[in-house]
Amino acid sequence: MASQNLLEVTDTNFESDVLKSSLPVLIDFWAVWCAPCRAIAPHVDALAAQYEGKIKVGKCDIDANPQVPSRYDIRSIPTLLMFKDGQVVGHVVGAVPRAKLEELVKRAL
Repeated sequence: MASQNLLEVTDTNFESDVLKSSLPVLIDFWAVWCAPCRAIAPHVDALAAQYEGKIKVGKCDIDANPQVPSRYDIRSIPTLLMFKDGQVVGHVVGAVPRAKLEELVKRAL
């Protein structure tokens, strides 16, 4: 993970850091071997910095943390889920333009 603004989301901390968060949380489900995941990583980092204090942005390595992706039926990566009040309020699948990611964030604010 490149940015200090990013939260590492794991099977262990998912409930406390995402579901019980007082702020909306954007989670990027990714893997090291995934080229499209690497392509959108700078956009995810930029959103973490741009919306610091308004949302949390996290990354969940699907290989190291299989329980959370399974719980949310993640079948393709990158998949980004937007959580608000413990519920999924939006999602994006694939390496989409930054504007699509910003729309996802703005809907949760």
